[in-house]
Amino acid sequence: MSIQTSVPQIDEGVRATPTHSLPIAGLLALAMTGFIAILTETLPAGLLPEISRGLTVPEAWAGQLVTLYALGSVAAAIPLTAATRSWSRRTVLLLAIALFFVFNTVTALSSWYWLTLVARFMAGVAAGITWGLVPGYSRRMVAVHLQGRAMAIALVGTPIALALGVPAGTWLGDLLGWRAAFGVMSALTVVLVFWVLWKAPNLPGQQKGEGPSVVDVFLTPGVRPVLFVILAWMLAHNILYTYIAPFLVPAHMTQGIDAVLLVFGLAAIVGIWITGTLIDRWLRTLVLASLAVFSLASAALAVDGTLPLVVYFAVASWGLTFGGAATLLQTASADAAGEGADTAQSMIVTVWNAAIAGGGLVGGILLDTTGVGAMAWVLLALLVVALFIAWRSSAHAFKPGRRAEA
Repeated sequence: MSIQTSVPQIDEGVRATPTHSLPIAGLLALAMTGFIAILTETLPAGLLPEISRGLTVPEAWAGQLVTLYALGSVAAAIPLTAATRSWSRRTVLLLAIALFFVFNTVTALSSWYWLTLVARFMAGVAAGITWGLVPGYSRRMVAVHLQGRAMAIALVGTPIALALGVPAGTWLGDLLGWRAAFGVMSALTVVLVFWVLWKAPNLPGQQKGEGPSVVDVFLTPGVRPVLFVILAWMLAHNILYTYIAPFLVPAHMTQGIDAVLLVFGLAAIVGIWITGTLIDRWLRTLVLASLAVFSLASAALAVDGTLPLVVYFAVASWGLTFGGAATLLQTASADAAGEGADTAQSMIVTVWNAAIAGGGLVGGILLDTTGVGAMAWVLLALLVVALFIAWRSSAHAFKPGRRAEA
């Protein structure tokens, strides 16, 4: 989607012309916002016992801090993306960062469980705004032929947060207390505000009445296949990620879960580097290859997940394919949606968070009823279906060949 210089100006200093080089500092500001969003989401998972004691509630109740965050993202993504569509992009980004600051601070200070739940829901709202904004914002910073690489840089915060941020946050929480961990997150948002004001370009939003409606975007050819692939792919991912500990039991590797997740995270960083390098020429190939390799990893776990070597192979393959997944899928969605790209991104946020919730639910049911072995086959089935849909959707959703040049 190219941005024409005829786009109306919202205020003096708002610019509409994309650059023909990568604005690294501005894109990294978006990546930092994503890093904070992911870390805010996942931090409670590593600190549940401490949070449970701090709020004097059972661990199961403390676990609802993750649930409320996801619900806030689902509830906010589509309506708030639509409501702020006419605002300058930098203003919306600063709003999301401000919400992270306020509600991470409330989480750090609150002694009341119900107030903490509200704060977590509102932090999820901030994440919904973030993920509905960042992909389109990064694409609009640059000319068309650089959009894939720009989005890869803007989304690099996700695998870094999963690989390094979550263990570091858990370590900090264990060392100084879980409240201090959330306080550090608030401090990072203050730094980020100045970074955004300094380096993020002030791009205009769409004028009211401009651009397609939510229904029109949903019915745009190519959007629904991408959403379905996201649902199946991320449902498989979240079943495995949520229940990785049970998957390690047959191989007697439960004491090495930190090492296993580190392998996953490092492979994910390699994956996003590969994606950023090749996406503008090989988007379709990367999507199909990622689904095929993840399918192979799931099959390996299903056939013989009792061998540590097989487990490490599967986890490394899984991480490699997950690292670039967000960039690949959001680029495909934005390409298909055209002028409705931001609205399409908000739909992705909704589907993505539904997959997070569904992964916990479906995986839990499978674990209680059929065990880990059957879960691996379910992963494989989901991925094969996603691979088939992606392969069939070559006309609009996952087009072959190089992406359009400027």
